[in-house]
Amino acid sequence: MAPPGAALAAGLLFFPGLFLLAKAALRRRCPEPHAATLAARLVSSVQAVMASTAGYIISSSCHRDVVNDQHWLAGAYPQFAVPYFIYDIYAMFLCHWHRGRVKGHEVAPPPSLRAAASAYLRKDLLMVLHHAAMVLVCFPVAALWRQGKGDFFLGCLLMAELSTPFVCLGKVLILYQRQHTALHKLNGVALLVTFLLCRILLFPYLYWAYGRHRGLPLLGVPAALPPAYNAAAAALLAPQLYWFALICRGAWRLFRAPPRQPP
Repeated sequence: MAPPGAALAAGLLFFPGLFLLAKAALRRRCPEPHAATLAARLVSSVQAVMASTAGYIISSSCHRDVVNDQHWLAGAYPQFAVPYFIYDIYAMFLCHWHRGRVKGHEVAPPPSLRAAASAYLRKDLLMVLHHAAMVLVCFPVAALWRQGKGDFFLGCLLMAELSTPFVCLGKVLILYQRQHTALHKLNGVALLVTFLLCRILLFPYLYWAYGRHRGLPLLGVPAALPPAYNAAAAALLAPQLYWFALICRGAWRLFRAPPRQPP
């Protein structure tokens, strides 16, 4: 077994290191703003694939007793992943910093660091708060408070990351002005389906799984849980519903808009 903190140290090296290596490689083929954006999307997609894979392994190994079954990845992967959320706050800011240049405004003077940070927080405040909550709340709960219980539920929550690669691909296609292609539409459908299944319907499924374990009907599960559990589930679900509404609105506009006529 790896020594305590080894997974955390590995994450501290892996995610920023992968970003720097990817950006250095991409700078040979595209400008700095594009390279930084593409590298950030790559790292997010890699983390999502790793989290989803770890989540599937954990949940499929712990489905017989969803409360007491254990898997070593349930303790190791949260430690490995927590540096990603810290790094990604910086990576999102860097993408925001470069966004003006990416859109073809290279001649405009760059904003001050304070102005850029203020604009970044106004635009992505919910995502920043989400990342901060993952580090300050979800990681201590996953690593300490659970005391080895509920690995199955942690695995299912990790699989919520399955929709992230489609988010990243959609942003890359928009970056290269490919939002009216068939690939972008197919990616939008995949994003809509995976987000619905893995981030919205996930919560009723978790309640159902716990109810099956306790011999309770689905509607009777909330009353059988401590209020703090229901409040935590609601706090996790609320931003997912907001983002899902934005995805649905974007999909409606994408499939409703007539195709562009070439100039």
